[in-house]
Amino acid sequence: MDTILIATQDPQTNTAIRRVVSPDDQIHIADSSDQILETIKSITCDCLFIELSLMEALHGTLVGETDSKAPIQHLKDLRPMMAIIVVAGNDGVRDAVRCVKNGASNYITTPIDTDEVRLVIDEISRERRRQCELAYLRERIWKDDSLDIVHTRSPKMKKVVGNVMSVGPTKTTVLLLGETGTGKSFTAKLIHRHSNRKNGPFISVHCGAIPEPLIESELFGHEKGSFTGAHRRKLGKFEVASGGTIFLDEIGTLSKSAQVKLLTVLQEGIYQRVGGEQTLTANVRVIAASNTDLKQMCTEDLFRKDLYYRLNVFPITIPLLNERKEDIPVFVHAFLNKFNRFNTKNIQGVHPAVMQALLQYDWPGNIRELENLLERAYILESTAELTPESFPSELFDNAEPITEITIDTSDTLAAVRQKGLAEIERRYLKEVLSRNRGKINASASETGVGTRQLNKLMHKYKLDKGIFK
Repeated sequence: MDTILIATQDPQTNTAIRRVVSPDDQIHIADSSDQILETIKSITCDCLFIELSLMEALHGTLVGETDSKAPIQHLKDLRPMMAIIVVAGNDGVRDAVRCVKNGASNYITTPIDTDEVRLVIDEISRERRRQCELAYLRERIWKDDSLDIVHTRSPKMKKVVGNVMSVGPTKTTVLLLGETGTGKSFTAKLIHRHSNRKNGPFISVHCGAIPEPLIESELFGHEKGSFTGAHRRKLGKFEVASGGTIFLDEIGTLSKSAQVKLLTVLQEGIYQRVGGEQTLTANVRVIAASNTDLKQMCTEDLFRKDLYYRLNVFPITIPLLNERKEDIPVFVHAFLNKFNRFNTKNIQGVHPAVMQALLQYDWPGNIRELENLLERAYILESTAELTPESFPSELFDNAEPITEITIDTSDTLAAVRQKGLAEIERRYLKEVLSRNRGKINASASETGVGTRQLNKLMHKYKLDKGIFK
């Protein structure tokens, strides 16, 4: 059952539309611009049939608005998922088409043709189903991509995730800082995933990968004939991302002229296509990222200070993988699950020597280097776990050898088992304390025991927290 609002001053039009819609639909009637706005604010409308004359009256009701897009944009702001069908006479087709270009779903002409109305309603229903399917698939992709990796053990990354959850539902511009490969793109997607724009598009733009002469055209679009090779109008990324989020990676590589246009978008929410005169409204949430020091670039006059301050509203610094090594087992598990989904293999773990080497490596390429290394090993591996033979020998150059547990065959099986478990427990605690630099609270949280129990275990195995600081 849909909720339909019929906004018309013509009783015959009202009757004709009501005859076509489903008897299960809930119908509301409005015959003035004030009544239209009041109804839409008070109930959730799925579909609005609005007479062209009332659309024009609505434009006059929105005081201070001169843009012809204002009525439709205002209705969309109130009910983003509502379909808008303009009702016009034959002499108003040109204006009705303009309404469709400005965001209306479709238009019908009077006198009402029931077949035409039915066709338009069916098309809107199909589009709604497509959008629901797209939202469902997008939801599944977000969950598949992010569920494992969000479960961090790192205190620094937990703070980052907390910031993401705080800023996600807002409209605030976010600036992500961190070295290449630390996961800025993933963090941007996570912010979008937890925003009220999550059902809209997420458009990622790598500013450094676009040639300087084309960057403005890529971001803001261009009109036909605006430059050599512009054979048709092209929509820019800001237009494509309308209703969603645009992620500007490597923002520090933007040219000065592109920086000026971006500043205008952030300050006033408007822009123009290259070679065009029409002013367009930017309905996007901006997330920017940089692996360079933008503040230092401002000092060297390589980046505009006013743009930097506009971008730096809510900065989030992503820690290096070397600073969150406790998350390496989490990443290994997540990447193996990802590889298994897209391949015929079913590799479920890594050899202890491999995990030890991964934890001791410095990771100058951060998470991206880890993923690439694991993918290479996954391709080469022929067993059920990743073994040292599938990894480059350089990975093990600085790795400490795993000490074998000595077995006294004169002991009983129970005694051997007890000694072996004690040695494994001692090594585990030593590794955790080393990773947390002797901090008891952090180590206890990671091991899943209380601080009192941890202190007892440290006393049992003669582990002094001072040697780990």
